[in-house]
Amino acid sequence: MNKILIKYLLSKYLKTFFKVLLFFYCFGIILNLFEEIEFFKNLNVNFLTPIILTSVYIPSMIIQLLPFIIFISCMKFIIEIKDNKDLLTMKVFGISNFRIFLLMSIISFLIGWFSLFFLNPITSSMSKYYEQTKANYSKDIDHLVTFNKNGLWIKENLANGQRIVTAREMDKTILRDITIFDFDQDYNLEKKIYSKSANIESNDWLLKDVKILRVIDGIFDQIDRKEFIINSIYTHEKINSLYKNFDTLSFINLVGNYQNLLDKGYNNIFLKQSFHTMLSMPFFLLTMTALASIIVLGTLKRSNNVKFIIIGLISCITIYYLKDLSIALGKTNRIPLTLATWMPIIIIGLFSSIGILQINEK
Repeated sequence: MNKILIKYLLSKYLKTFFKVLLFFYCFGIILNLFEEIEFFKNLNVNFLTPIILTSVYIPSMIIQLLPFIIFISCMKFIIEIKDNKDLLTMKVFGISNFRIFLLMSIISFLIGWFSLFFLNPITSSMSKYYEQTKANYSKDIDHLVTFNKNGLWIKENLANGQRIVTAREMDKTILRDITIFDFDQDYNLEKKIYSKSANIESNDWLLKDVKILRVIDGIFDQIDRKEFIINSIYTHEKINSLYKNFDTLSFINLVGNYQNLLDKGYNNIFLKQSFHTMLSMPFFLLTMTALASIIVLGTLKRSNNVKFIIIGLISCITIYYLKDLSIALGKTNRIPLTLATWMPIIIIGLFSSIGILQINEK
């Protein structure tokens, strides 16, 4: 009999999870579709383009929201088995609150690992397609920033031509061993600048130990300066921001190619943050399952579901901002970044561990 009841609970929990997942997916499509339509409204594209892009963008968003989807699914599942007296029936046949929680926890934990190793590679490829497609229609497509084995390469449009910048490496806000080519609108070389270093913290780049070669009637005129300022649309922050979309990175790719990603110019801080955020996903789902259980599984009595909805919303908002606050503390070196990523999970886990012991007694 217990096996039949466990199978029933498992089936009902998974059905509840997929219903909540479908709701979030449909809601996300509706919201994002308006944004895509707004982006493409002045462009000559097929009407299917916004729909396709929305469809490939939403799955990566769903992965990010998975802890809250699990939380809502657990609450909905427990409320349903309480209201239809299934929870009381389980107790009669010897299935305790803890066993019900344990079943949900195992499923949630497995969903987390399944998402990392099977769904995440698919959603990262979809996100990459989304980013590349949007870039093809972006007004800034003539601007380019890329890292390769030869260093940093930047292309940007000027008022009367184009500029290409190469640098051997970028060390925080400093570019080293820089060569800058300024071309006119017909791609004729107007000026070539050599510099040992440049501070790119602001849009006004401060170049040091500079040699400027101007082309006048086909003849190079050299000027040496200790310092020289050029204006660029790029800053250190903007260049780094181009490499912060970790939705395009899968967990498997991140683990297997960590050093290669560093060599390509990805920031080590954000790679570390992304790795620990992904790795902590199964444990985050586990703690959210525990939190939902202690909120709803405290009594057999039918309760006002509005109360649980309000508590659930407050809990989700609090955890969301706690997670953001923790990451912000890590990025500003107030606490280690690894600890900052895991801290919300540790806090929720410690709080839930006490509640789980109590619900088994009720």
